[in-house]
Amino acid sequence: MLATKNPGKIKEITKILQGTNIELFSHKEIEIPEVEETAMTFVENALLKARSSSDVTGLPSIADDSGIEVDYLNAQPGVRSARYSGENATNESNNKKLLQELEGVSFKKRAARYRCVIVFTRFKDDPFPLISMGSWEGFIAESPRGSNGFGYDPIFFLPNLGKTSAELTDKEKNLISHRAIALKGIENFFIKQHNYKKWNIKQI
Repeated sequence: MLATKNPGKIKEITKILQGTNIELFSHKEIEIPEVEETAMTFVENALLKARSSSDVTGLPSIADDSGIEVDYLNAQPGVRSARYSGENATNESNNKKLLQELEGVSFKKRAARYRCVIVFTRFKDDPFPLISMGSWEGFIAESPRGSNGFGYDPIFFLPNLGKTSAELTDKEKNLISHRAIALKGIENFFIKQHNYKKWNIKQI
């Protein structure tokens, strides 16, 4: 069970796992209530979502919690990334608020990183959930560029590539992103540590 309804995350996770032995299935007829993300860390929020999904469905679940941290803002928005501009936040309003917060700040002080935590639980009270983390270093651009991706991608600038994340192709992004790194850790555990040939996740 992929414990997210975020279309951007579903698209990325599906593409990243293409060509692996990890198989995603859709179970759209199962309605899972939204989990209130009340924790203070990405790990705790991902655990909340994975355990809730396993509880409701009775299936092994994988959950993602991610966001962007800006050094100048003391690692904010962090776990509040999706709701940075308010309860009815959109990608555009979040980007706009972040740019306003950094108005007049020099490029060298705009260092930032995307963080992603992936959690896999076999059942609700799994005492040994798998936890994998990934981070992606960059800077916050002064204005949006590009139309690909989602979230803060249009303003997440990668100096070594001279592009924002939103200017990368899906293939380029999914080789180097925070989410790709975190998912690779989960994949490696199953395939290399346990020599599993295939494992299935039900996706809502």
